[in-house]
Amino acid sequence: MELLAGHRILVTGVLTDDSLAFGIAKRALEEGATIALSGAGRGTSLTRRTARKLGDVGEIIELDVTDPAQIASAVTEVQERFGRLDGLVHAIGYAPQTCLGSGMFAAPFEDVAVAMQISTYSLAALVGAYRPLLQKSEVLGGASVIALDFDGSRAYPMYDWMGVMKAGLESLGRYLAREVGPDKIRVNMLAAGPIRTMAAKSIPGFSLFEDTWADRAPLGWDVYDSSAVADTAIALLSPLLRGTTASVIHVDGGAHAMG
Repeated sequence: MELLAGHRILVTGVLTDDSLAFGIAKRALEEGATIALSGAGRGTSLTRRTARKLGDVGEIIELDVTDPAQIASAVTEVQERFGRLDGLVHAIGYAPQTCLGSGMFAAPFEDVAVAMQISTYSLAALVGAYRPLLQKSEVLGGASVIALDFDGSRAYPMYDWMGVMKAGLESLGRYLAREVGPDKIRVNMLAAGPIRTMAAKSIPGFSLFEDTWADRAPLGWDVYDSSAVADTAIALLSPLLRGTTASVIHVDGGAHAMG
């Protein structure tokens, strides 16, 4: 039986076919879900091209999380297309270059604010906006929200302010889970180990993660294989983990727990 049969899911952040969001979207389709994808700004054309590799997912929804009017429009579009929402995958993150690889004193507050709005606050903006549609979910266990994360409990080299944003995302996810839990909406964070995606390539010194992660992870780690991340996302979107919320689920070979 397909785990996501009858599920209607919005996946954000699909840019290229090496992205974690693409892998999740692909697996969701394989498990019987109907999906919509969103793109933002100039990246929307890239999302459209990448979507063709997934088959027929309909029109790409324009969704700039810094524009309240566009968020409202995107909600209307999902409502007209689906009528309800059973799953929401938040795979949105961005930080200006001053926030990465230069230490904690290089970035002006204006740049930090941009990173905060797009990488962290946007989760609250989307859950709040889509809450009425998530409340209408008809699947067992109710709707599921997943935010793609990177372990926010430690300070990693070169990650700088983006690490702060991920720590904030984890805390925000817990508060959102508390607020929307009575609506039978789950909110969980999926903390993946380093995967060589286009987004990862923008992080200065990403090879520092690559070179050490597999050695620290008891199960090992392959930066070119995101299949375990996608499979875990499917479990979180499905009724299998309907009793799990406000949690950070690590898919990193166990590296986060090692000394």
